[in-house]
Amino acid sequence: MKNTVVVKSFPNGLALYLDEKIEFEKLLKQVAEKFRESDPFFRDAAMAVSFEGRKLSFEEESRLVWAIMDNSRLNITCIVGKDEENEKIYGRALEDYYRKQEEAQTTGQFYRGTLRDGQMLETESSIIVLGDVCQGSSVIAAGDIVILGSLQGSAYAGGNGRPGHYIAALEMTPQKLKIGDFKYIAEEKRKRPLWGSAFAGKGGKNSRSNTQPQMAYVENGRIILKPITKESLTGMSL
Repeated sequence: MKNTVVVKSFPNGLALYLDEKIEFEKLLKQVAEKFRESDPFFRDAAMAVSFEGRKLSFEEESRLVWAIMDNSRLNITCIVGKDEENEKIYGRALEDYYRKQEEAQTTGQFYRGTLRDGQMLETESSIIVLGDVCQGSSVIAAGDIVILGSLQGSAYAGGNGRPGHYIAALEMTPQKLKIGDFKYIAEEKRKRPLWGSAFAGKGGKNSRSNTQPQMAYVENGRIILKPITKESLTGMSL
């Protein structure tokens, strides 16, 4: 019988080769079973993941990620896609987070879950949020903020007063941003669909194929909000 899920490792990550003909629900169960059996091997590792062999929607990718994390102690830091340039740049932001985490000698700077209206997450270093930051919620960090989901609420980075901090998100439609002493307030509060995390559950049917990760940083005394590209990071220390 053909192995429908093959897992291979690459530096700091895993590549999942998926059968393109099997029904997705069956494939999802097999991924969950494979990682449940392999949990003692992975333990609490943090890795990127790549999905190969079949075309996946954002919803399908997110459900696969949750299947892996719900059935193992793995922390998935990002999904490596086909757009190599953007993935390298976003990877640099994650690498910078790890470097600063080691310098501060702190632990536990991942938050897994969605922040709802009225919730606040605060940390004395940098943080990666594995989920959405919904309208009415906020993330406050002394260092940088990376959101592997949508930012629709408020984010405050750079509370330690040091220059060069940033806020990055897979979908950037914030109510308020603050980096150090500089504030950015959205001119127009656009209503967004509520289904939306890059790690959304079963309910979402919309596609994020046109959504591009964005980064906010300070330039010439004001906050700049741009898609994550090589050009937008020129001159930044990452």
